[in-house]
Amino acid sequence: RNAEAIKGLRKHERRVKELTYQTEEDRKNVLRLQDLVDKLQAKVKSYKRQAEEAEEQSNTNLAKLRKLQHELEEAEERADIAESQVNKLRMKSREVHTKVSAE
Repeated sequence: RNAEAIKGLRKHERRVKELTYQTEEDRKNVLRLQDLVDKLQAKVKSYKRQAEEAEEQSNTNLAKLRKLQHELEEAEERADIAESQVNKLRMKSREVHTKVSAE
């Protein structure tokens, strides 16, 4: 009977040893996974910051583009006015030239 008790005790000791080993392995895995989670969270934070910076840059560039488009439209309008004035002056010049030639 004593031998059975010793056998049972050794069996339980082995089981405790196995569970202790498994617990230690699980703890190591948890630490590894937590480290991975921390690294991934840092990457996500970095990517978010980069995305925000890119969005700010995009908004700045868009504002510059709109300003330049407005300036271009104004310049084209001034060019059209100038061209119209040049055409009027040519017409007057032709009229004057025609009158002078006719006299």
